Formats: sequence, structure tokens, C-alpha cells
Amino acid sequence: MTSEAPLYIGLMSGTSLDGVDAVIASMQGPRLVAEHWLPYPDPLKQALLALHEPSDNELDRAARLANQLSEIYAEAVHQLLAKAGIEAKAIRAIGCHGQTVRHRPADGYTLQLVNAARLAELTGITVINDFRSRDIAAGGQGAPLVPAFHAAVFSVPQRARVIVNIGGIANLTCLLPNKAVTGFDCGPGNMLMDAWVQRHWYQAYDEAGMLASQGEILPALLERLLAHPFLRAAPPKSAGREEFNLSWLDSMLSGKEVPADVLRTLLEFTAETIARDIRRHCGDAQEVYLCGGGAHNRLLRGTLAKKLAGLHIGLSDELGVPADWVEAMAFAWLASSTLHGEPSNLPEVTGAAGRRILGAIYLA
Repeated sequence: MTSEAPLYIGLMSGTSLDGVDAVIASMQGPRLVAEHWLPYPDPLKQALLALHEPSDNELDRAARLANQLSEIYAEAVHQLLAKAGIEAKAIRAIGCHGQTVRHRPADGYTLQLVNAARLAELTGITVINDFRSRDIAAGGQGAPLVPAFHAAVFSVPQRARVIVNIGGIANLTCLLPNKAVTGFDCGPGNMLMDAWVQRHWYQAYDEAGMLASQGEILPALLERLLAHPFLRAAPPKSAGREEFNLSWLDSMLSGKEVPADVLRTLLEFTAETIARDIRRHCGDAQEVYLCGGGAHNRLLRGTLAKKLAGLHIGLSDELGVPADWVEAMAFAWLASSTLHGEPSNLPEVTGAAGRRILGAIYLA
């Protein structure tokens, strides 16, 4: 298969820790050419979760996990290329997000695990990673970075749109005519729901919201959850497991709650944080398009639709990019921007001092 436009691979593994989203994208459009998903082995997932908490021998464990992740990423690349019938030499570069284990912009750093040099060796393709550090060095949050991609691909002059990515963390991008692009993390997406489901039902996630639909909202618990200081902070802001985790949730519980009721309340919490921020910061919006794993949760979509009555609620598929692959495509696009020497952060989104060229390049 050939293409006149350069082809890039985007690799995304987010806070949900479920696996690697891999895409081949043409920068003519951009356009999705091929996609593949490779799940994490459970031992790797558990080792990554354990590394989120301070513990012994962190440096050695992190380095070993970075090597292991690089091998997983390389396997995802090989499987993707084979699936698409495309040779590695046709790919200009890989944009690899890496796996976040710390995100502390207030302390001046963020850490996404990957051995990019190893990945370049294993694939024979130029690798670009560490997209967040330069923005943080310039005083920004280093996240979210996808609003720049949203603006490039989904913005149209005549429509006021909001793009909502519901991954482990939820973030939104306001694309309003004649206004600067804004975007920020608005709270937990699937993170708390997934962790609760794994604890009580031994499943990876609540498919379509079926488990949550069996519970009832606990108003007092919802009120306590909504009092989290992060939710009151003004953008720019970004979040991770440091802010929203099971230990924090447990501190809100008596221990006598019915698990399905807690899950239904967590779904309401996610929907309310998204809806509040759309009303507060994207008040002129006409359309809301969802992407990320949470976009497939029918109960969550329905709850959002009720809270945002009068707005069109759809999936990013309607705009030409399937909901599951938006973030991976974003990192293919970011890699292209890096190689072309083009700034790809948005200071209005991250709070950085100015536009910056993001990423570190490992030439093949």
C-alpha cells in the first residue's frame, strides 16, 4: 500500500491501563489508515499500578517496566503493520505517549514510562516521545495535549463544538467560533468506575453501564465527591491518579454501601463533572462529541444527554474519527508536528508561557 502523504504511527496507553491503542495515520486530512489494540498482560498492569504509589526500589522497577513496555509497544507496531500490509520503511515516525506513572506539574515534572531508544531499535522506525515535559518546563500543565489535535481536525467556523475524551481521566476541548481554543481535564472519566468494578465484580470495566444501571444514586456520597478541590480549581488544570483513586474514594465511604449504588453514584459523578464544565466554560456550545472508552457506556451517554438537554450529543465517529482512536491519532499528529518543527501545545489550554515544539526524537 502506498500513500502520497507521510504515514505516522500513534501509540497511546492511558490511565485506564488496559493496553495499547495503535494507529497508522496519513497526515493528509489527517486520516485514519489502520488501527490495532494490544492488551496489557495482567502482571504488567498490576506492576504499573503498584508503581503509582511511593515504594522501595522504584528506579530499578521503573526502568525494567519501561523496557517491558517498549517491547509491548514494538509488538503492537509489528502487528499493526502486518494487519495493514504496510512495511516499516513507509512510516515516517512513531509518536509514543508512554505510560504515565507520575504527573506532577506543580513540582515541575511528569513521567511517562517508555524506553524510546529501545523502541526505535525494535521497530527500525524513528520514535518521538516525552511530549509533555517541554510544556511543563515552560510553566504549563503538560496536559491535555489533544485539544490542539481536536482543533486541527474537528473545528469548523460555523459550529460551536465540544470534544469530550472520556478515558481514565475526562478532558474536554471547547471549539467556539471566533474564540481561542480552550481545554482541560475536568475530573475522573472511567478511572474510579473501572477500579470499583475490578474490586467488586472482577471485571475490567462496566460494559455499557449495565452494572451501574442496577444501582441507585447516593446523594450524600455524590455531594462529598463533588467537593473535591480539583473540581473547583480554574483551568488550566490536569489530573491523574494522584487526585482520583480508590484510597480517596474509600475515605468517602462508610463500608456499608451496596456496591452497585456506589458504581451508579460514580457514573453520576463523572457525568456531572463533565456537564458542569461544559456549561461553565463552553456556554455557547451547540454540539458535544464523545471519544475514548467511556463514549461506549450507554448509561453514561444517556446521563450526559439529560444533563445537557438541547445539545446534540454524539460520537466523534460522526466527525470522521472513530471514538476509540482519537487519542492515538493525536500522538501521530503530534509526532508529525515535532519532525516539522511546529509548536503543538496551546498555552491557553496548558498555561505554558508560549508555543513550544514538543517531544524528544530518537532517529532510526
